[in-house]
Amino acid sequence: MAKKKLTVKDLNRVFWRSFALQGSESYTDMQGMGYTFSILPALKKIYAGNDDKLYESALRNTALFNTTPHIATFIMGMSLALEEENSVDPDFNVEAISSLKAALMGPVAGIGDTLYWGTFRVIAAGIGLSLATQGNILGPILYFLIYTTLHFIGRYGGIRLGYSMGAKAMEKAYEGNYLEKFTLAASIVGLMSIGSMTSSLVNFKISAIFKTAGGTINVQSILNDIFPGLLPLGLTFLMYYLLKKKVKVIWLILGIFVLAIAGVYLNILK
Repeated sequence: MAKKKLTVKDLNRVFWRSFALQGSESYTDMQGMGYTFSILPALKKIYAGNDDKLYESALRNTALFNTTPHIATFIMGMSLALEEENSVDPDFNVEAISSLKAALMGPVAGIGDTLYWGTFRVIAAGIGLSLATQGNILGPILYFLIYTTLHFIGRYGGIRLGYSMGAKAMEKAYEGNYLEKFTLAASIVGLMSIGSMTSSLVNFKISAIFKTAGGTINVQSILNDIFPGLLPLGLTFLMYYLLKKKVKVIWLILGIFVLAIAGVYLNILK
């Protein structure tokens, strides 16, 4: 193994520059240019005095790259460890660096999307919305603080962990089947959070009460007796179905606005 060349200060520079990962995203290389921009200061130190290898490394890292940006730094750290090996070993196979990035993009995206888009954001939004619906200003503040803190932890911890573990991390993760287990656990937590939010935050009730000769019929009361929360659940599944059918989000939002306004105006919904 090559002697570590990068210091904490160098890794911190990569961490801060990684926030520009999606700054020049394109259809051809996705986050490739942003990836090179993020690690360029570290590459300059690793290949100090060898401009040819620096150029080759910078060009190589502009290849297609796309993963969850919150923990993309984990792959950056691992690839930098391999770049150090390449800087001192003339027989090092540089294809291993590109192969490592390509192999990790999918698993890291699976974990990152599940954690940050499907779990952390949902939990933070649930906490924030529960306060915001009561008119508490702490709602949006807590949402921002919780999600941003977890975001920073992922980015900063990713670069440190990836660099310290190097290429061995990939081998260990697959040997112990940790990636699949971790992704499954995170998915379960995310689904539980979405279910609880649907029950507590989606407000969709029928206010219409029909009069009969024998009294009145409260439709909402009957639905609650059959299945509490049936309407919010049905609305949620309808939105999910329409999204799967590629209906644009803006049309779904406008549709809900129209339904809500018309329903309240006609005294059907509340």
